[in-house]
Amino acid sequence: MSSAAIDLAGVRKSFGDKIIVDELSFSVARGECFGLLGPNGAGKSTIARMLLGMIAPDAGKITVLNEPVPARARVARVRIGVVPQFDNLELEFTVRENLLVFGRYFGMSARKVETIVPSLLEFARLESKADVRVAHLSGGMKRRLTLARALINDPHLLVMDEPTTGLDPHARHLIWERLRVLLARGKTILLTTHFMEEAERLCDRLCVLESGRKIAEGKPDVLIDEHIGCDVIEIYGGDPHEFGELLKPYARHIEVSGETLFCYAPYPEQVRVQLRGRAGLRILQRPPNLEDVFLRLTGREMEK
Repeated sequence: MSSAAIDLAGVRKSFGDKIIVDELSFSVARGECFGLLGPNGAGKSTIARMLLGMIAPDAGKITVLNEPVPARARVARVRIGVVPQFDNLELEFTVRENLLVFGRYFGMSARKVETIVPSLLEFARLESKADVRVAHLSGGMKRRLTLARALINDPHLLVMDEPTTGLDPHARHLIWERLRVLLARGKTILLTTHFMEEAERLCDRLCVLESGRKIAEGKPDVLIDEHIGCDVIEIYGGDPHEFGELLKPYARHIEVSGETLFCYAPYPEQVRVQLRGRAGLRILQRPPNLEDVFLRLTGREMEK
């Protein structure tokens, strides 16, 4: 048995003349959280759908839980839990009924599902909402229910497509907490997201995508150190292009995004000296993060 829960080799997918996934290869080890990171349109959801056998690749090889996909996707999916990008819960059913009905899709007896439901409600922190219709739940509660539903078959692998999109910060942090619990239990998670903070907090490794291509892969802290490796100074106010020219000799890299100048500075004090006494500036110095990595790799609004 392979140690990889997921393996993609040279996968390619197009719709019409548009290439959505372009010669993509990566492996996900059992028990890790692997992130697919990129903006909308990067190919993340298409990759998730191919892993589940919902669509077939045009070229390349996909193996999920030692099963070739899409040929044996149905067999693999018995051991997979799915959190789709958009909730598809039965709004007129209660929270408990949603779980009971979904368990039957996996051929589980009603008695078996009923014994599992209490622990799933506890996991999702929905015990008090068990008999409430889903239509009356908040967005965060619906998302937690969708996660609980994905666990009904005690899956080896969870495929999560942008699980916290549209949630407020409090609800997002609750989902993150629940995902950490699953990882501690040894579950494997494939997480697609365009939230850099989410990837940095949860993922053991990640793959950064742009237009269906892999532009970087590795541990978040390693990618940050490799591609940035110094503090970032954000400068608001004034002409960012003018300040960019001024600070070039003191920066490893300069980026302009809208009215903000991003200065990647090995020696931040030298930058601050150049800005001293200038009125109307707001200056934020911070450690680098994955968003900096993504901007650096894609070159969006970049100056050198």
